Amino acid sequence: MKIGFRWYGFKDSITLTQIRQIPVVSTIVSAVYSSPPGSVWGEDEISSMVSTCNSHGLNFDVVESVPVHEDIKLGRETKKIHIENYKKNIRLLARHGIKCICYNFMPVFDWLRSELSVVNKDGSNSLAYVHENVLSLNPLTSSLSLPGWDESYTKKELKELLNAYKDVTQEKLWDNLSYFLTEIIPVAIECSINMAIHTDDPPWSMFGLPRIITSVESVKRLASIVAHPANGITFCSGSFGAEQSNNLVEIIKAGATRTHFSHLRNIKCSNSKDFIETAHPSMCGDLDMYLLLKTLLDNGFDGYVRPDHGRMIWGETGRPGYGLYDRALGATYIAGLYEAITKSRVI
Repeated sequence: MKIGFRWYGFKDSITLTQIRQIPVVSTIVSAVYSSPPGSVWGEDEISSMVSTCNSHGLNFDVVESVPVHEDIKLGRETKKIHIENYKKNIRLLARHGIKCICYNFMPVFDWLRSELSVVNKDGSNSLAYVHENVLSLNPLTSSLSLPGWDESYTKKELKELLNAYKDVTQEKLWDNLSYFLTEIIPVAIECSINMAIHTDDPPWSMFGLPRIITSVESVKRLASIVAHPANGITFCSGSFGAEQSNNLVEIIKAGATRTHFSHLRNIKCSNSKDFIETAHPSMCGDLDMYLLLKTLLDNGFDGYVRPDHGRMIWGETGRPGYGLYDRALGATYIAGLYEAITKSRVI
């Protein structure tokens, strides 16, 4: 198992020098952020990121993400152009040593929270989701902005996209995902790259947009589309865990041979759909992080893991969920769990 750390490239306020000082981190998780979805990435920029990471004693092994163009998700005829570009990106990344590509198939919006800086009792700040507040939002007029959102859309383009999705059911989205996977997985196999789809976050539909990677059934269905381990998943404990009816142990077992990447974070749920993101240790939230990591390892997980969204602590400010300090604590906590689990096997 290799512990990674999300880095938002050369413009990130968190530096590789700082990340290198987290003793358990060996892998950088990043992407080329200058290229729009559906385009071919610049090889010079990929090469520069690899060499810069290496010069800091770190490996750039995992890309998160290569965005999937909306035309692919919508099943438009132009999807073929974007899929060919996606294949080119897989080949480019393989040429520069990338081992795993994380991506998602969420329509229009990436992960969603209603609050970006809820003040906790200890004075730290957390991301939070309050379902009633989300229901009151209008994505065409709301000023809410998140790090994962594609903000390049004009209001007119966003309105057109939302209208286009009115005819896209969950089954239609599954069909479009199936077409995409049957096209790209053979290229991933050829390049020895593992594709790892991320859990929808939160794992339910919103704004009338379907979401499909939400449960143990969806993990099984995904695996059946292309029967090769390269067609895999990113297990995100906080995303799957937000749906309180999900059994995370069963989800891990269902994706045992397909889990190439794992995002580990803890959450505290209230009501049926509300939650707040907490510090990583089990005692801080509703998820048993020891059990989850042990289940991953017991089921053959030997891939990449990173601490997911952290709180803002010790007065730090910056990209919500992606500060340095709390994620560094999370990485160290994950490493401690890993050591305890693996050493207990030989006692």
